[in-house]
Amino acid sequence: MRTSVLVAVLALSASGVFAADKSVENPLIESPTWIELRDDIVGDVTLQDGTGLFTVDAPYRAFDAATVPISIIQTDTDAVITQADIVIDENPAPLAARMSFGTGMSPLKLELRVRVNTYSNIRVIAQTDQGSFMQGRYVKASGGCSAPATKDPKAALKGIGQMRLKPIANALPASGQRREAQIMIRHPNYSGFQRDQITHLFMNAHFIDRLDVYQGDDLLFTLDGGISISENPVFRFEYTDNGAPALRIRAEDTEGNVFEEMLDKGTSS
Repeated sequence: MRTSVLVAVLALSASGVFAADKSVENPLIESPTWIELRDDIVGDVTLQDGTGLFTVDAPYRAFDAATVPISIIQTDTDAVITQADIVIDENPAPLAARMSFGTGMSPLKLELRVRVNTYSNIRVIAQTDQGSFMQGRYVKASGGCSAPATKDPKAALKGIGQMRLKPIANALPASGQRREAQIMIRHPNYSGFQRDQITHLFMNAHFIDRLDVYQGDDLLFTLDGGISISENPVFRFEYTDNGAPALRIRAEDTEGNVFEEMLDKGTSS
């Protein structure tokens, strides 16, 4: 049963990855909330228009507010993006994730899934040696942070921390070439706004707040996350192969649990 659920989630994730830029359909809109948040997120840093550096894609109207796909695709391949903050203006905890990237992730091409609580701008603020750049989308979604979990708490905790790596390339590339992979981590990522379907009491927040992904000893990316990262997090990304046979994934959650796996890069299935 666990395997079938994993396969279903991975297949769903693959269906919407790295979609084309649709900025004309849902660009960022004026946001009084962002005016209040801005100093807490970036301080007095000047935010430059990120249009020439990268694109952000997210649906104008989300199919499922609890699993909204966001893809970030770097278009200026001469630049190096070292960090990206993902901000969902109207969420209870607006800073959804702060990610740092190793050189193997450049140029950046990444997708992850988030919860969106109400109609909101989703912003990506990228750091390079040329400064900070912002791009984003306005997404119509509702109730993502309080949406019921897909499993009851006991069932969800049975497989907690299970990981799977799905290579995407059709053939194993040589060292130094770009390749694509998808990581899925089984974790309920409870937001603290969901109710137990039996007791109807609020469930305690319990989520992955740190993720580190390496190939061999080389860092690919880290994530400091919060309640806005979806249940059973999925990350799809491109990276430059360094010849190491496996990816090493280490995740920590707010209960102090540590999950660590060495996952063979393998070939696509």
